[in-house]
Amino acid sequence: MGTTVNDRVLLSPPHVGPSELEAATRAVKSGWIAPLGPEVDALELEFTEYLGIEEGSATALSSGSAALELAYRIKGVEAGDLVMAPTLTFVATVNAAKVIGAKTSFVDADETSWNIDTELAVEHLDALVKAGNAPKAVVAVQMYGTCSDWSALIQRCEEYEIAFVEDAAEALGSTLAGKPAGTLADIGIFSFNGNKIITCGGGGMLIADPEIAERARWLSTQAREDFNYYEHRELGFNYRLSNVSAAIARAQLARLDSMVARRREIRSIYLSVLGPLGIEVNPIPENSEPNCWLTVMLAPDGVEPDDLINYLDSRGIEARRAWKPMHMQPLYSDSHVVRGKVAEEIFERGICLPSGSAMSDEVIARVTNDLLEFFDGRRH
Repeated sequence: MGTTVNDRVLLSPPHVGPSELEAATRAVKSGWIAPLGPEVDALELEFTEYLGIEEGSATALSSGSAALELAYRIKGVEAGDLVMAPTLTFVATVNAAKVIGAKTSFVDADETSWNIDTELAVEHLDALVKAGNAPKAVVAVQMYGTCSDWSALIQRCEEYEIAFVEDAAEALGSTLAGKPAGTLADIGIFSFNGNKIITCGGGGMLIADPEIAERARWLSTQAREDFNYYEHRELGFNYRLSNVSAAIARAQLARLDSMVARRREIRSIYLSVLGPLGIEVNPIPENSEPNCWLTVMLAPDGVEPDDLINYLDSRGIEARRAWKPMHMQPLYSDSHVVRGKVAEEIFERGICLPSGSAMSDEVIARVTNDLLEFFDGRRH
């Protein structure tokens, strides 16, 4: 599948081709159709090699949401516990805690990265601990594939013995000061959802030291005890990735660097077109090398995001609003938030533009030409 369906330009569609078809065929012909199998083992090994981490540190799962839930559970989050999270994120980040029964406390975004405001988060964490309401875990998200420096927050979590979870669902292929996303804390997760930079239709990966990764494998296969019959002493889940999906993910992983390079090129093209108009896109902080999963522009004064989105839609181009902050979601209306104005402004002005790595030069030119026509029309 390329970047269009019936000539409609999509936001971030799967970028697949002959190598993925060959991989899926190989897996089907092997007879390993159900979850687990040699392709899963190979994917986990290749992931550790790509990230430069210890063998056994990756666990392939059915989704990024499953990886998040297991990360929280392994780190001891239980019903009634508090999880601190960025308010600017996709809902899965906190739904995975809510399904356990945990409560949430949200922190605003940082203007320089759109990720959780580290200084504000440290202050909030200190206040929670002082008040005797320490969270069981803190989760931070690399928004739109951009990493930022969370070292001060991670250090404070270590001092308080609070778990830190790195949600790198959108950030595979990104780095911070040369260190890969997903490895910046003691437990991280990736997503292979259909719109992510690599996909196998779904799926995800949990990254941790081998002991934690092995526990995730066990919990994700129904926590079955080692007997010649089915014995279960802990709550487990059916969260493992299928062998066929793993084969497709392996083919995608082999092409990841080229897909990252193309998304970076697309961002540069948007910058060259929008920059002269004074229009900003999502920022890149110092020492960060994002995968540019999505390029998100900020609507200038006088432009309603929905007007531009509808204009592009009328021309067969998909665009979407930026993530709606969690403290604005009805599902989390009873959660506490520290500030929130930065996240609110990003939502009010942010427009996600087509960024798929399969976009040809002709397709990106079509999108940018329509953007220019829209803004030119606003001036006349």
